[in-house]
Amino acid sequence: MTSKNWFEKNVQHVFTLPAVVFVLLMVIFPLGYTLVLSLRNWNLTIFAPPSWIWLQNYVQLLGDLRFWAATLRTLAYSFSAVLFEVILGVSVALFLNREFVGKNLTKTLFLLPMVATPVAIGMVWLLMYEPSIGLANHLLKSVGLPPQSWLTSRKSVLASLVLIDVWQWTPIIILITLAGLATLPTEPYDSAKIDGANRFQILTRITLPLVLPTVTIGVLIRIIDALKTYDIIYATTQGGPGEASETLNILGYVLGFSYFNLGKGSALIVLFLAVVTVVSLGVLALRNRINSLVN
Repeated sequence: MTSKNWFEKNVQHVFTLPAVVFVLLMVIFPLGYTLVLSLRNWNLTIFAPPSWIWLQNYVQLLGDLRFWAATLRTLAYSFSAVLFEVILGVSVALFLNREFVGKNLTKTLFLLPMVATPVAIGMVWLLMYEPSIGLANHLLKSVGLPPQSWLTSRKSVLASLVLIDVWQWTPIIILITLAGLATLPTEPYDSAKIDGANRFQILTRITLPLVLPTVTIGVLIRIIDALKTYDIIYATTQGGPGEASETLNILGYVLGFSYFNLGKGSALIVLFLAVVTVVSLGVLALRNRINSLVN
């Protein structure tokens, strides 16, 4: 067999080989190495070579209240942010899904927060939340409300971070919902108008049920992204005050690069991956259930 014939016969493998090599080097190898580290005791503060301790890191983490607090905090932050983003995103998408003067400009303005870098956004909101001269307290004072501590209070820090996430990532729900609205069939609307349905009935019985499977795609994307949020939190609070905004990502960084316990930090990342996987599978199951109901 000539080299030309061999190339023609295996061309699909030749052109996919770079992608396979990239995945192996950039995804599978780091994941496997993290899993190996999670089974070893490697603490850089004692200048000792790593040793195998197998599941001891996992046992210590699962018995640590700080780990469970960070897990609950991560879930509360993620689900709260995504809930508000879906409500606002779908509402804004329904508003934009009609013809009006300045529609394209309005869309552009809504999408601007999504294109900014998270660290820059964190620094801007850090200034806005500043208790003395920040814009947030200035707005509260202008309407007669008392100023808030925002990021410096254990009671309000998580809600303040959720507000930042909602401001930045609601546009992606808007985009996905608008894409879903653009593909809806016209026949149900024509039939509803003939039957005399009003706008509210059309919205609740046709538009929302039909667009819901598309919205769940946005929910899945945002849940995964919100669960692994790191840059916004680290840029604004670094997990503080105390541990009030310490999520699993922040705790993993602290264990690995502040306490230099690479074994336990790697074990936490593996557990965190398991949490993300379970939540993602739950959202996928919900989406399949919604699709079966709609169809």
